[in-house]
Amino acid sequence: MIVITAPTGNIGRRLLALLLESAPAAGEELRVIVRDPARVPDCARGRVEIVTGSHGDPDVLDQAFAGADAVFWLVPPDASLTPLDAWTTFTRPAAEALAAHGVGHAVGVSALGRGTPLADRAGLVTASLAMDDLIAGSGVAYRALANPSFFENLLEEADSIREKGFFTDTVEPDRKAPLVAVADIAAAAERLLLDRSWTSVGSVPVLGPEDLSANDLARIMTEQLGQPVRYERQPLEEMFTTLVGYGLNEEFVQGIVDMKRAKDEGLDTGVARIPGTSSPTTFEQWCAETLKPAVQS
Repeated sequence: MIVITAPTGNIGRRLLALLLESAPAAGEELRVIVRDPARVPDCARGRVEIVTGSHGDPDVLDQAFAGADAVFWLVPPDASLTPLDAWTTFTRPAAEALAAHGVGHAVGVSALGRGTPLADRAGLVTASLAMDDLIAGSGVAYRALANPSFFENLLEEADSIREKGFFTDTVEPDRKAPLVAVADIAAAAERLLLDRSWTSVGSVPVLGPEDLSANDLARIMTEQLGQPVRYERQPLEEMFTTLVGYGLNEEFVQGIVDMKRAKDEGLDTGVARIPGTSSPTTFEQWCAETLKPAVQS
């Protein structure tokens, strides 16, 4: 039995689709935890067991983890909380339930940066690494998917790209760093959940196929979208003011700022890209298949 949290989110829904194809042949049953069962895809109905509720609720976890062999764990960021509360307080009941139910394996969505000088001052990333430690302390065999920033973050810029011809971020324009498609993260999770020959605790970097700078992204978007796209760098102070103005928790916003600063100082570049850490989806492919329809809608 494999339990999937956040099965309607960006990564979870892709993982669910993959496992619906591959799990039956492997003799695996699937169970999902979801707040609103109506959001479970039609193709999954009758093929997965549904546990209704939040995966931050101990009672829901007791029901969902009973008899489970493996769990896919993803924390939905809550901008009304502090970063540590958003990741570790939410995860603590899961760590307890993993131990109580003797779940053998867990795969979590985490971040790059562990072991670097920036790890303890990287805001949301620091909180994510603390989440990994909490799960690892439960005694479960654990693999943290160590991810850089996602291509999909750019979907928030679709209106600006369409109407103004630019996107924003806070990093230096020519700093190259790994970037990844969420589909590649889901594929890495699928492999680990089905082949549970691994033991102990570790991380699995998912780096995408190449390092790219913001100026690289602008060039590729210009080519793929057929319209000029440029990058505009936003000061961290301006980002902080803007996000606080939206009503987000100030400590959470500071966590975003600290993460962005750490990434601009090289947080994501501490892992070498080798066949085992690279993943296949190129930014060109992602632009053509995902960003272009969003910009043109």
